[in-house]
Amino acid sequence: MTDQARIRNFSIIAHIDHGKSTLADRLMERTGAITEREMREQMLDTMDLERERGITIKAQSVRLGYTASDGHDYVLNLIDTPGHVDFSYEVSRSLAACEGALLLVDAAQGVQAQTLANAYMAVEAGLEVIPGLNKIDLPSADAERAADEITGILGGDPDDIVRMSAKTGEGVEGLLERLVSSVPPPDGDPEAPLRALVFDSYYDAYRGVVCHVRVVDGEMVSGDGIRFMATGETHEASEIGFLTPRANAVARLGPGDVGYLITGVKEIDRIKVGDTVTTAHTPATSALPGYAEPKPMVFSGLFPTDGGDFEHLREALDKLRLNDASLVFEPETSRALGFGFRCGFLGLLHMEIIRERLEREYDLDLVTTAPSVAYHVHMNDGSVVEVRSPQELPEPSERERIEEPCVRAMILAPAEYIGPIMEFAISRRGGGGALNYLTPERVEMTYHLPLAEIAFDFLDTLKSRTRGYGSLDYEPAGYRTSDLVRVDVLLNGDPVDAFSSIVHRDKAYEYGTRMVTRLKKLIPRQLFDIPIQAAMGGRIISRETVKAKRKDVLAKCYGGDITRKKKLLAKQKEGKKRMKMVGSVEVPQEAFVAALTVDE
Repeated sequence: MTDQARIRNFSIIAHIDHGKSTLADRLMERTGAITEREMREQMLDTMDLERERGITIKAQSVRLGYTASDGHDYVLNLIDTPGHVDFSYEVSRSLAACEGALLLVDAAQGVQAQTLANAYMAVEAGLEVIPGLNKIDLPSADAERAADEITGILGGDPDDIVRMSAKTGEGVEGLLERLVSSVPPPDGDPEAPLRALVFDSYYDAYRGVVCHVRVVDGEMVSGDGIRFMATGETHEASEIGFLTPRANAVARLGPGDVGYLITGVKEIDRIKVGDTVTTAHTPATSALPGYAEPKPMVFSGLFPTDGGDFEHLREALDKLRLNDASLVFEPETSRALGFGFRCGFLGLLHMEIIRERLEREYDLDLVTTAPSVAYHVHMNDGSVVEVRSPQELPEPSERERIEEPCVRAMILAPAEYIGPIMEFAISRRGGGGALNYLTPERVEMTYHLPLAEIAFDFLDTLKSRTRGYGSLDYEPAGYRTSDLVRVDVLLNGDPVDAFSSIVHRDKAYEYGTRMVTRLKKLIPRQLFDIPIQAAMGGRIISRETVKAKRKDVLAKCYGGDITRKKKLLAKQKEGKKRMKMVGSVEVPQEAFVAALTVDE
């Protein structure tokens, strides 16, 4: 077991693409955790999706051994975290398992929105924050400007900032020395009863549930009986160890150690992230604080294209929730799509990642309905109902008002783009704009915006308005009353629930027109005319018609009396009318997928 005074637990936090995973590679290389032959880029990004998109989705831990200049051997437990705003929950969980945080800033881009958000998160968690400047080898790097921006946030001296290049390895040695000298050792009590925090977990088909734990007090011994305090479950610690990044089994883990625990549990709901692990024979009296429950921001329906896959989808969601505690879901039925689940996500990227993981890892074919947010509807009798899908919205006569969730959005950009950003924020119903100059060239703008306006293409449009220099971070800011309506789409007079949406009254006509225009292109012609209508309440606001296939009944009828032709056309018309009453509109699966794709 390692001497507690020689352990350093730290996290790497930064904005997207500021070099966290590349720096983790260099640290593993320098400390000899992996050989040159085993080395590949972004070693800790293990999922195919992470490697394809070039982003970190899951926080990963690794144990490194380092001999410092004072001649002592140290154990460094490193946790690499995601940078995207949708995964800030992963960052907060990782920080709870550390005493220090390395705040990384790109020397060319300077401080960005997520840099600020993560810095404040680490300071609130009481961690020792070490500022670091990365990418100093880039021709466009302006280290002095970036250093001034960092000291503007954290205070201190610009000369104390560690400067490095994760790509070339320059400055990594100095960083390791700084980590050893600045990050405090863990202060757990080795004599106390065992208390260990479960900060992550995943499902392994062969070994069951694998937990990532941080031991706070006492010792975890392989083969001992252990108890999960939240669920009261008792199991045997069949294997414990640490990741280097390969799994290394050990006999015991002491205070401050970060490792993994396998109990052989196959039932997914028995273990919760944020739970406290203690020994079964001498349990601890109080649990560790754990985590605040994440609140989903965006809701969407997930339906299997083949109805028989419903149970398979339920199983897959259960396994994913073990690895991603921020995912919530409940069963839902739709007249158009059958049985599925209403899922809650932290944002649109989170939703996209979950859907792709379900399709890849569990071989499912899914239809995703248009995302919506959770509204609070105040009823006439004084009660408040939470509405997560358009179908749940009560009739206008039954409700008094609707409140929608809002966020406090922080936008960082060069000062020259203030005009376009203000114009854009106001067009998205933004209010309360505050302006703060971080440096003469960079501004921080704060707006209160409805979450529904941010959830779709806000970041993409912001990037294009600021030529890629703008960055965004947001946090929930309560609810406010808004003039919202439900727009339904009717095919042949019948509403199709999958296409309904709750929108602001000013944007209802635009949404309705867009949906009927798209559906006209997507629904194939059938034997009768199909009216596609968008309705707001009982009023039709837009309409298109898919024309019927026509059989030429006059082909054999050349010459002769006109009344005979009229009779044949009238007979055909009557047949179509009867068919329209009996036949239902067949909407191909591809039309649902294409109409509900969030691309406009």
